[in-house]
Amino acid sequence: MFKRLLKKIHLGIYIFWVVFFFVLFYPVLWAAAKNQQKNFSLIGRIRKQIAWLSTFLSGFYFRIKISENMDWSRPYIICSNHTSILDISALAILCKQDILFMGKAELLENPITRMFFKTIDIPVDRNSKISSYRAFKAAQQKLAEGKSIIIFPEGKIDDTYPPVLQPFKNGPFRLAIENQVAVLPIVIHNLWKLLWDEGATGSRPGRCLIEVLKPIETQDFGVDDTDALRDHTHALFKAHLNSDI
Repeated sequence: MFKRLLKKIHLGIYIFWVVFFFVLFYPVLWAAAKNQQKNFSLIGRIRKQIAWLSTFLSGFYFRIKISENMDWSRPYIICSNHTSILDISALAILCKQDILFMGKAELLENPITRMFFKTIDIPVDRNSKISSYRAFKAAQQKLAEGKSIIIFPEGKIDDTYPPVLQPFKNGPFRLAIENQVAVLPIVIHNLWKLLWDEGATGSRPGRCLIEVLKPIETQDFGVDDTDALRDHTHALFKAHLNSDI
């Protein structure tokens, strides 16, 4: 009982810091939002600062292992497993380039994520084919501008606890193939043990390992190879998540 209370208190501390720094930076975000295209990098840097400050002050730390020297000057379709709301902060902190998230339209209902999904990110209504098509075209435009797109190929945080890697959806891999952009797999280990999903079980401070795997080039893939690329990427995640760390 006492342990559960401490986890709830810690979650409250983390939420406090997120809101505190969002409010602190809000005037700049509000001004930058008036010209989203020009201020894309600025908005992204503010998100990175909010993520870094709020996680650091809450005792969340990340150990990053990169398989090879990364070329952050080129765009990627960044794919990551998804078990915690902290995944977004971890990826924002890790990536050293202009990034945007493609995520569910419900994120527009949260006042903090709404700011970013109304400016630099791409919301998708999964129940609307028109919304999916518009999101796909918007993503193509951002890739053409040299920006990387982060997509959680599982589609959502599953209700299974402890989390199990779910099947990947085709969208990110078709997007990568059609635009001849490499897929960058990023494996997040055990972050759910610190804060699962949106915090239903509370949270606790700790350290998480993040592995940046070798990019998967797509020049030799055609649209008919989407399933093969999806399954190959899924197998990589499964192998790394099941390995000793």
